[in-house]
Amino acid sequence: MNKKFLLLAFSGMLSFSAMAQTGDDNNLYVEPSNRPPEPFLFSVSTLTPEDHAWSVNYSSSYGKRSEELFGYEGVGQQFALKGYLGHRFTLYVNAALGFQANENVVSSQQAEIIRDVIGGKKASGLRLGAGLGLQRDFSNVTSALSRITASWEASRWDIGGNVLLEKAFASNRDKIDILTSLGVQYRLLGSLYGGVEAVGEDLEGIWDPEEAEGGAKILVGPSLNLVPNASRFSFSLSGGPVMYASRSNETNPAAIRELPSQAGLMVRARIVFNLSGS
Repeated sequence: MNKKFLLLAFSGMLSFSAMAQTGDDNNLYVEPSNRPPEPFLFSVSTLTPEDHAWSVNYSSSYGKRSEELFGYEGVGQQFALKGYLGHRFTLYVNAALGFQANENVVSSQQAEIIRDVIGGKKASGLRLGAGLGLQRDFSNVTSALSRITASWEASRWDIGGNVLLEKAFASNRDKIDILTSLGVQYRLLGSLYGGVEAVGEDLEGIWDPEEAEGGAKILVGPSLNLVPNASRFSFSLSGGPVMYASRSNETNPAAIRELPSQAGLMVRARIVFNLSGS
């Protein structure tokens, strides 16, 4: 990943440091070994002092009617790093690989820093966060990101969601892209969680007939999350039908998106490994 890209992402978030509040970071909730660093497949959640500080994950997606089996728009391979920086700051970095028809391999990168502005000193209860970041897509277009995170956790319930605003610095892209996600999970048995996740992408297409990524897309489907006791690994699976809420003639397949470019069934799986803990 380009060093300048990461440095810009980090420096853009330093303005939040003035809001950082010092305080006691005692463990008040569950043991970190029983808490996944990322409970949802389509949302980014913030970390707390009670979590394992660093984790890596690998995810892969398959879209039944996607034009490219291992190509752009979320159908491919993604590697991510997530870490707790202290003072309620969370770092999230990912890189995705795309395989073109001519067998060229292209990549995208993304880096964000998110801070909990409400809650965040413990895992339980309500947390609201805001963050900034940068990304470079498969066609080398750079975008500025602004993410709002929300989550609520109890002993058996986990609810989380995001609103992501994306400003791509290219003339053939939208002024602002709007992406949303929401997930609800319940502990079914032991270390197994089940629930529902929903994703909405390019929602500005609902009111803008010239939306540049093909129109607004929505996915709603079941999700499973397995967090084995005393293990550094956790496993997630989710998917469902991808539906269009609106259509436009413009497309940008190199834009970074979770959902495939055509309507149909999508499945996504992920493995997370904690770099600390047992």
